[in-house]
Amino acid sequence: MTAFDAVLFDCDGVLVDSESITNRVLCTMLNESGWAISQEQCTRDFIGKTVRSQAAVIEAHTGKPLTDAWMAEFYERRNAALRAELVAIDGAQQAVMQIHALCNGRIACASGADRAKVEMQLAKVGMAPYFEGHVYSGHEMPRSKPFPDVYLAAAKALKADPAKCLVIEDTMTGVQAGVAAGATVWGYFPADQGHASAEQLLEAGAACVFGDMGDLPAMFEAVRRSAASASTGDDDEHDLR
Repeated sequence: MTAFDAVLFDCDGVLVDSESITNRVLCTMLNESGWAISQEQCTRDFIGKTVRSQAAVIEAHTGKPLTDAWMAEFYERRNAALRAELVAIDGAQQAVMQIHALCNGRIACASGADRAKVEMQLAKVGMAPYFEGHVYSGHEMPRSKPFPDVYLAAAKALKADPAKCLVIEDTMTGVQAGVAAGATVWGYFPADQGHASAEQLLEAGAACVFGDMGDLPAMFEAVRRSAASASTGDDDEHDLR
């Protein structure tokens, strides 16, 4: 087993509990625009995707163009709700702190969301210092998730081989992006998550799933010990020859 040189975290649903807030605002605005969509369907249809990437779907249901003004209002209302309500995923802050130490700072946040949102969220929950200079947005890439661009950019900036990077994701779209980048992906699947099953994350390419962010450092360290043990065994075998 190969030890990981860097860890690349998704943001929404992995580090911060933002997805229900964002989707509530989106659902409200879609209904106001004429699409009678339920909260459940909105979450199912939009989780892990950018709103703009679904412009054709939105326009088909509302009969109206998805304008810059509509998007600006969405961002404003979304950000106001996040500032008021956002909290960190249970165990995420401690996990990030420990992984940052174990990786000698080689961690990044690689999100499909816009940079302003990601940086605001990390600052609000106290994680910004651990990702300083290493926040990457799919909005700034040629392609966003499920394409690998944002993860490849993060790995390159950290001077890490993508094949030796660990990606932490909670959506099928994100898992697919990490796998396409050539990284190992662990799927985060808390018991109360409703937008993707553990089986779906595994089918998308996750190497494993786990349900408690607080378990991540121990899992990471176990891989490191296993890799070190395997390396020592190889060396001993070579000496015997």
